[in-house]
Amino acid sequence: MSIKEMIQDHPAVGADYTEELGEAVKHAMYCAAICNSCADACSAEDMDMRRCIRLCLDCSDVCEATYRLASRRTDENRQLIRTMLATCINACEICEAECAKHDNPHCRRCAQMCRECAEDCRKALDKLNEEVHADA
Repeated sequence: MSIKEMIQDHPAVGADYTEELGEAVKHAMYCAAICNSCADACSAEDMDMRRCIRLCLDCSDVCEATYRLASRRTDENRQLIRTMLATCINACEICEAECAKHDNPHCRRCAQMCRECAEDCRKALDKLNEEVHADA
């Protein structure tokens, strides 16, 4: 089963499906799980990881909200999806910068996932912005 296929099969999507938004939803879903797991792993570290835990949890929550909103397509609210994608990019960049400071496998993996998620959300946002300007 694929979230991208689920979105594409939605009766209100049809020809409006964009690969970029499908990828962003998929990676936001993964990023939410990875950041949540990283926060938990940070709590088991011997050093003070409070800032990393906080930023990972914030990023996880933003990513979850983003994939949930962006995968709802009935009577779609493109402006809100664009806002959430921009917020997700910001949260991922902040989390990635913090995790990149730590030399442990879970933070390296989280930083990489945040980079990928931000990149895919940026591509989806660019695509949605193109569509808005084309419709104007």
